[in-house]
Amino acid sequence: MFLKPDYNLNNIYEIDFLKLKNDGIKCLMFDLDSTVMVSKSSQFLPETVEWFNTFLKDFEVAIISNNKNDDYIQKAAQIAPCRVIGRANKPNPKVMREYLNSLGIEPCYAVMVGDRPLTDILAGKLLGCRTILVGSINPQENLPTKFVRALERSTIRR
Repeated sequence: MFLKPDYNLNNIYEIDFLKLKNDGIKCLMFDLDSTVMVSKSSQFLPETVEWFNTFLKDFEVAIISNNKNDDYIQKAAQIAPCRVIGRANKPNPKVMREYLNSLGIEPCYAVMVGDRPLTDILAGKLLGCRTILVGSINPQENLPTKFVRALERSTIRR
């Protein structure tokens, strides 16, 4: 199986929010670990907090994670500038669909942003929204994680 994200960027900071807004996008959904937060850190980088502030007024925004650690998700929710939802079970798009339904937004007006093709991007494709694949926010990832990431990215059709 091959996946093709709508955009394939080096990191979240390359996202063109003006283009998304001009394209009619109303909602942004982000993965948590390795996408907007260094994995398992429970902290946003200062530049990430500043980055969030550049687009929060223009979009509905949520962080949707597969993480099942309720304490960790609660800590992230306390410091996040938007709603944080855990236990998403991506690539199943059910939780993402429920979130969009609660806002009254159709999937075609939403974007899923994540670092994993077989969870984040596949969930977005199954939901029917646009997708943005990004590299990890943490350039110092360990070797096993880098290997799995490279293997997973072999499923991408460029």
